[in-house]
Amino acid sequence: MVLRRFAWPYGGQRASFCGSFTGWREYPMGLVGAEFQVVFDLPPGVYQYRFLVDGVWRCDETKPCVRDEYGLISNEVLVDNTHLVVQPETSSIRVMNMDEGTILTTMPPDHLSQNSGVQIAIFRHRVSEILLHNTIYDVVPVSSKIAVLDARLPVKQAFKIMHDEGLSLVPLWDDQQQTITGMLTASDFVLILRKLQRNIRSLGHEELEMHSVSAWKEAKLQFYGGPDVAAIQRRPLIHVKDSDNLMDVALAIIRNEISSVPIFKPSTDSSGMPLLGLATLPGIMKFLCSKLQEQPEGYSFLQNQIVSMPIGTWSPHTGKASNRQLRTSRPSTPLNSCLDLLLEDRLSSIPIVDNNGALLDVYSLSDIMALAKNDVYTRIELEQVTVEHALELQYQVNGRRQCHTCLSTSTFLEVLEQLSAPGVRRLVVIEPRSRFVEGIISLRDAFTFLIA
Repeated sequence: MVLRRFAWPYGGQRASFCGSFTGWREYPMGLVGAEFQVVFDLPPGVYQYRFLVDGVWRCDETKPCVRDEYGLISNEVLVDNTHLVVQPETSSIRVMNMDEGTILTTMPPDHLSQNSGVQIAIFRHRVSEILLHNTIYDVVPVSSKIAVLDARLPVKQAFKIMHDEGLSLVPLWDDQQQTITGMLTASDFVLILRKLQRNIRSLGHEELEMHSVSAWKEAKLQFYGGPDVAAIQRRPLIHVKDSDNLMDVALAIIRNEISSVPIFKPSTDSSGMPLLGLATLPGIMKFLCSKLQEQPEGYSFLQNQIVSMPIGTWSPHTGKASNRQLRTSRPSTPLNSCLDLLLEDRLSSIPIVDNNGALLDVYSLSDIMALAKNDVYTRIELEQVTVEHALELQYQVNGRRQCHTCLSTSTFLEVLEQLSAPGVRRLVVIEPRSRFVEGIISLRDAFTFLIA
């Protein structure tokens, strides 16, 4: 057996320790001088370990680290017969800020599990239980204002209403069928403007005064639908019932790549408007966060930081693997090119950066609605307008807004709470001093991780 000392010299109010040799059970560390220490009598071998400092799991970046198959980091130590003496290191050897320790992704497994993958699976099981045992009725406000547009409205009038009411999407009512038959979105406005400006001779501005929303929807299928137009036309409106569980609702939104889904009354209730409200991922996320914080195990997991979590889209310089390329744009980029990128990559927004990659602002698809005010879109050409100019138009209409950001050292709970706020679809991960864009974490990313 070999006595081995483990130390955390980077500050904090309290610290605990756990490792693969403790069954990942926590052991309190004692404060010796300016650092926390704990000693174990170990057989020779290779072990992994972590520190819990002020409720946050960390590892010491000055010591060897390993990353498991899930991308989670632990310190690693080789214990052999050369480690026979336990000598405390003096705190004067190095003075490091607590933030210099690498922060872990997840709470280490408890005595029931042997690796971080099992711990993630346990957490996801708790998430699934919450989502499966609660319905969308538990999330939707008891009373709320729902804007609905008649599909017979002229396109121009419909988009003006959306702008004036601050809406990026709105359900469409079909008077003949006496039900909701579709949704009008900011993406529709983008597609209309592109068609308008590509076919300026055959489609005059006055046609927006005459064409109804329903006529535009049919024309869009012909113009953009490709060879599968008939199949698209036959697809019914995606909707959920008020009795559907939150898991099914979240999956309906994610799998169909939409931002919200209409909630219909039960089929047995044929009285009046069938629409009860709109289900959104932020609403489900807010409910989920509140439930997880009521459970000690769930709350502990949420205190881990996102720096090594397998979530989000990251810049290559961070060394984190991503399934998608991190997209950014410059102020001088033509607005048309920026819109192409948003539509082709199915993004709701894109960070705008300077020549050094530092965050300046974010351009969202919904910002296009600013062009509906005073018919600005009739006096500009998308190919000649830059992103910078488009943002200035947005500021004139709605004023400057805050960019929603987080740090790579933000806790998972902090990220989820921000994403549960109305209107927040994604967070830009920035380096705090330079504001360099390191990554993006979206609502879709968060839910994909939570429900696997």
